[in-house]
Amino acid sequence: MGCSNCGTSDGKPSGCKSNGGCSTGGCNRMNVHDWLANLPISDDSCRVVEVSFNNGSRKDFYRNPTTHIFEKGDMVSMEGVSGFDVGMISLSGETVRLQMKKKGVEENDPNMKKILRHANDRDLQVLEQNKKRERDALIRARAIAKQLNLNLKMSEVEIQADGRKGTFFYIADDRVDFRELIKIYAGEFKLKVEMKQIGARQEAAKVGGVGSCGRELCCSTWLTEFKSVNTTAARYQNLSINQTKLSGQCGRLKCCLNYELDTYLDALQNFPDNTDTLQVGKGNALLIKKDIFKSLMWYVLPDSNKQYPITIERAKKIRQLNMQGTIPDSLEPVEVSTGKPKEVESGYVDLVGQISLQTLEKNERKKRHTQGPPQGRGPQRPQKPPPNNSNNRGGGDRRRDGRK
Repeated sequence: MGCSNCGTSDGKPSGCKSNGGCSTGGCNRMNVHDWLANLPISDDSCRVVEVSFNNGSRKDFYRNPTTHIFEKGDMVSMEGVSGFDVGMISLSGETVRLQMKKKGVEENDPNMKKILRHANDRDLQVLEQNKKRERDALIRARAIAKQLNLNLKMSEVEIQADGRKGTFFYIADDRVDFRELIKIYAGEFKLKVEMKQIGARQEAAKVGGVGSCGRELCCSTWLTEFKSVNTTAARYQNLSINQTKLSGQCGRLKCCLNYELDTYLDALQNFPDNTDTLQVGKGNALLIKKDIFKSLMWYVLPDSNKQYPITIERAKKIRQLNMQGTIPDSLEPVEVSTGKPKEVESGYVDLVGQISLQTLEKNERKKRHTQGPPQGRGPQRPQKPPPNNSNNRGGGDRRRDGRK
């Protein structure tokens, strides 16, 4: 996210981590851009604002009955459950109406909670104290659920700013009877407990992480609506059905499989139907894949494992001949080029990168052998005389039996 370039209005350093009013909003997850901010606003302006909690992991709409003007990044106090809560303004103005229409929320809903005031120092201090309790509460909540042998996984605990209510987000495959669990949580944490079930994708959005593409997860940065993904999308894109590669960090199929699906479906409309099998002189050719980028269809013959690419026009023509009872001699495959330039081999040998260390060591040893011992390095140690193979060993020729 954008902590390297963000700045605060009160002069705090970059990477403020929500210590001040970030001018870019880069520290906030699910950040949005008000593209109507510079347009003139009519008198009938929207009196509803969008407030984000817990660094953007949860958002909700609140009515502004006061005369204050709230802008993006302002910390506000609003009505909560038997108390108050503190959040950050994520969107204001006419864009909020578009968001409410998208999510099906009525602007004149009487049950919509209201904003009380700008958050003061006391509100922010209480919020910080209760946020520090969330990690310990999550660890303790998991331990209690394990002691009761409940088949659920506690994902996150969010405590209201005034510390009177706690929302426990959990994941469960089946229906769970947690009536006893709520009683224990209420006595343990002294909170009004609310249990909220989420899915695996929602958990990945709350935890965050980096995907196989090298970017942050879409669900934790901008994706708010989860559409169903199935293996049919992978088949249309000629992807191998590999559960390890097609699954995201949530264990479900990746949401990005739907991003380019419409493009593939539009391109596949140019390919002919009923061409899965073509009759040629060598047998029935079976279609194995379609290349939408090069507009080619790849076939394989029964007598070999070699793949033969042919054009769309050739496939249509063979299909038309087969319907007329004519069997062509061959598929007439085309030559496919990779498009990469061929590497030109240089005629030189002693180029950088072609000289190994072993070659340099061999050349150095040859120089030492031809030049002899190095000069100018002080006195040299006297070399031992070569061994004398004669029978004269200084004391006469003494035989092994002691005779001279």
